[in-house]
Amino acid sequence: MATSYMDFTLPTTQFTYDLSNNPLFKKDENNYINSLSINQLNTLGNVSLLDIFLSTGNVVEPHTHQNATELVYCISGSAVVSLINPFTNELLHFPITPGQVANVPQGWWHYEMATVDHTHLLAIFDAPVPEAIFGSDILRLTPANLLAHTYCLDEHKVQEALAPIQKTVIIGPPADCPTSTAPVSSGAPNVNHQPYVMPNAQPNVQPNMQPNTQPNMQPYVNRLPYWGTWVDPRIIHEPGCPYYRELPVNTNNQG
Repeated sequence: MATSYMDFTLPTTQFTYDLSNNPLFKKDENNYINSLSINQLNTLGNVSLLDIFLSTGNVVEPHTHQNATELVYCISGSAVVSLINPFTNELLHFPITPGQVANVPQGWWHYEMATVDHTHLLAIFDAPVPEAIFGSDILRLTPANLLAHTYCLDEHKVQEALAPIQKTVIIGPPADCPTSTAPVSSGAPNVNHQPYVMPNAQPNVQPNMQPNTQPNMQPYVNRLPYWGTWVDPRIIHEPGCPYYRELPVNTNNQG
């Protein structure tokens, strides 16, 4: 939806824009990202995008978008979109090729890796200006002694490992990375690998099961251990929930 306060009669009204005029990040000639938001095109509504170009083995670093869902569309080449499902604590990988998409819900931790050269992706967001928290910033800004203390690590090894991260990476590995190695022949991760599902298919759904659930698991109930004391309002009145209570029956008004 377009902004309600927009006066489309003004000479400042913008209908077109060249994304090459707004680079977000450039690693080299083959790996860079251009962006478009309402700051560049004032007639945009609740939408924005990133134009992503990657060569084999390059990664849009792990990050999260706290204000938007991201739909990744493959224009050319191929890539693997990886994400952590916070409801199942699973790392999932979704390979995409031209014409295919992978969707990352708002706030989910994810990253993208190109598996061939000349990969071109379009990331579309349902926000006028997408926000992001990058893994490199979390690693370089969190005190090493806190990481060591929290996760029972050797502080000196943590400092040594994280010392090269001096700025936001965005596309990794950095151009000056001394330990960068060539990716494996497939170029794609294989942990929890899930192949592309043909259109109109129902992935991860078994007979007599609700979508997005695992066998022998009640919907939402097993999310509680992963979310601490927070309780999804959808399960408060479901039998089987540890917070379930039978509602009292009012018999005063019964005839």
